[in-house]
Amino acid sequence: MSDVASDLSGAKRRIIERLKRADTATAPELAAEFGLTDTAIRQHLEALEGAELVERVVAPSSGRGRPPVHWRLAASSSSLFADRHSDLTVELIASIRSALGEEALEAVVRTRAERQLAAYQRVLDKAATVKERVHLIAELRSAEGYLAEAVDGDECVTLVEHHCPIRGAADSCAGLCSAELDLFRKALGPDADVAREQHLLDGGQRCAYRVTLR
Repeated sequence: MSDVASDLSGAKRRIIERLKRADTATAPELAAEFGLTDTAIRQHLEALEGAELVERVVAPSSGRGRPPVHWRLAASSSSLFADRHSDLTVELIASIRSALGEEALEAVVRTRAERQLAAYQRVLDKAATVKERVHLIAELRSAEGYLAEAVDGDECVTLVEHHCPIRGAADSCAGLCSAELDLFRKALGPDADVAREQHLLDGGQRCAYRVTLR
């Protein structure tokens, strides 16, 4: 790993997280958002590019002048984000399925979800509204490595997970994703409708859940 990748702090880490959340951005956009000069932002971007963590995307020209350059995360940047699945986890899923059957694997997934729900409820009990519960869930999920945020809308709140730290396990066991949706529905209670709008395993850029009041 390069020195840049092993010592991500300050502006460079903020750039990485910003691009993870929004897919692409131009250097002037990042400079304005972070209160830095264009020169400083470009230096950070070029250092990250040298470490193969970001890459340039040249937009099609729409007229005179040079087309804008957008920046996005390179594939190798995924190693910077919490990754709670390991080869062992994937192997265990395969072993449970092979030795004990699909029903046993489903029981394991349910037990995990029940434990998660109990842990979440201890935090969510302090929330007075559904919106507050969604924001607290976003904090809990971020602490688990999901790089989550709650985005308030006029009639809903969207829980967005920009990263999946158990992606390998989810690829091996789709029940984990179903359990996640069920977890959110139970955690938010009967006053909320929860619908998944984006799903990484279906080709989405992230997982997103729309929460509306009943």
